[in-house]
Amino acid sequence: MTNKAVLLMGPTASGKTDVAISLCKRFPCDIISVDSALVYRGMDIGTAKPDAHTLQRTPHQLVDIRDPEESYSAGDFVRDARLAIGISLAKGRIPLLAGGTMMYFRALTQGIADLPAADAVIRQQIDSEASRKGWPAMHAELETIDAVVAARLSPNDSQRIQRALEVFRLSGKPLGDWQREAVASTGDVEFIKIALQIEPRKLLHDRIEQRLEQMIASGFEEEMQILRARPGLTKDSTAMRSVGYRQFWACLDGEYSATEARDRTLFATRQLAKRQLTWLRSENDVFSVDPLEAGVKDTISTYLINNQC
Repeated sequence: MTNKAVLLMGPTASGKTDVAISLCKRFPCDIISVDSALVYRGMDIGTAKPDAHTLQRTPHQLVDIRDPEESYSAGDFVRDARLAIGISLAKGRIPLLAGGTMMYFRALTQGIADLPAADAVIRQQIDSEASRKGWPAMHAELETIDAVVAARLSPNDSQRIQRALEVFRLSGKPLGDWQREAVASTGDVEFIKIALQIEPRKLLHDRIEQRLEQMIASGFEEEMQILRARPGLTKDSTAMRSVGYRQFWACLDGEYSATEARDRTLFATRQLAKRQLTWLRSENDVFSVDPLEAGVKDTISTYLINNQC
């Protein structure tokens, strides 16, 4: 019985779903989603979630497992992914973990620290400070506490800046120290890493813009209105901090126009892709392919066969 799991990684709009589904037709694979937004029910258009027919034909684990009012952490993902991997391997199949949430990949392969639990009071204090000073100022504060973690984050990455400051205020220890103490616990699973990287970068940017236009045309704003009507869901909910959702929530709050929300989402998505690519370049033992090249699926299949998958 194989003990190998395939990691199919790539920036947003690089075609991971299409490649994953094609591999399921060639190998006995079980797709396990590695996406912090696809876990939420009702967030379909803005996440480019595979449609119901696709999910029925090719099931994806860890999709639609939380309501958007609920939180979902890297620790939750690692627990759920380990379980899904174990079930897949026990059936003699190949776990295929596909997605673009790089923090989840890292937590799974390198371990995750036993961090302090979230504290609503501390988070509210941080949010209040950010509303007065701005997130770039909070990022500057984080730099004085934890320069290593701060260097990995955008000055406007409110969710991760908040968490890093929260961990420090709760424990007195920087998040980076917690992470360095983490120990991976994946048993004897061997990870085969494949990265989809589109070159030149302009082609990826064009695909991101085309996908955004399609989302808007498909009713993304209407999806946002339905989500905003849910009791208990606010702009500060973890789910609503996802790219696109936070920009269009602000639009519906009247902070700026739909055109500006679109432009801000496009910029934020391109910045996300840049961070994803930077992370991929830092990974070891990664087989990188351009998903737009002819025969790329054959290339990946040959690589998996050569690695005895």
